[in-house]
Amino acid sequence: MGSAVEITEAGTARGRASRHHDSGLLAIGLLKLAEAAFFFLVGVGAIHFIHNDLGDAALQLARRLRVDPDGRLISFVLDRVDSITTLRLKQIGLATFFYSGLRMTEGIGLVLEKVWAEYLTVGATTAFLPWELYEIVRHPDWVRACLLAANLTVLAYLVWWLGRNRRTGAAKAD
Repeated sequence: MGSAVEITEAGTARGRASRHHDSGLLAIGLLKLAEAAFFFLVGVGAIHFIHNDLGDAALQLARRLRVDPDGRLISFVLDRVDSITTLRLKQIGLATFFYSGLRMTEGIGLVLEKVWAEYLTVGATTAFLPWELYEIVRHPDWVRACLLAANLTVLAYLVWWLGRNRRTGAAKAD
């Protein structure tokens, strides 16, 4: 098993025809793999902090970043961090590991240009849109709006890609 095309001594291609790889699917697949790595690290962080003092860790981080530990930002963060329980950290870790696995599956499938991965990504992206819209309405900001725009772009591209391939496949079948 080698590459898709074998070159004979005469320099001509034989065997399976060369396949064009779609740069859009590759880009989306790599984005999904980057998301998988990010959420895996978030899960590792959540598990790491199960038996540690989150408030102390936040203060140490603030000092390293040279942020005033008595400032409003750090006070806000410490108020939020103090309410996170061990159970909540376990839930966060489990949820992010699951999400990371989903993103990794999507990413690998899209890089390999598997049709099931295209449908999985459309389904998963569509399933998370109501949550994203809820979060934007609840706390509107540019980060959430940009993430929504990126997800809508990915969704539009994949729907277009699937429709195009369905039409192309139907035309070849005729």
